[in-house]
Amino acid sequence: MTSSQHVYEVRPRKDRRGFDLISDALPFGRLWYAQPNAVSNAVGYAKFRNRSHDAVIRVYDEAGNVIETHEHAGDFKE
Repeated sequence: MTSSQHVYEVRPRKDRRGFDLISDALPFGRLWYAQPNAVSNAVGYAKFRNRSHDAVIRVYDEAGNVIETHEHAGDFKE
């Protein structure tokens, strides 16, 4: 992991009402997704937000196991 790489986690909410997208790179620390395609939307937002940075996006199940990993290379480089 490089200093310009952001790490995101997509985790199920404890109240079972959707998923949280969590990262230090987000202005408020987390975003809540509750639509039927919440995981896909969260991953898409993390990729969009990191157009100029590399990112690793990990999707977790309810037991805390990583079930998907997405690596996104930033499109806009100097």
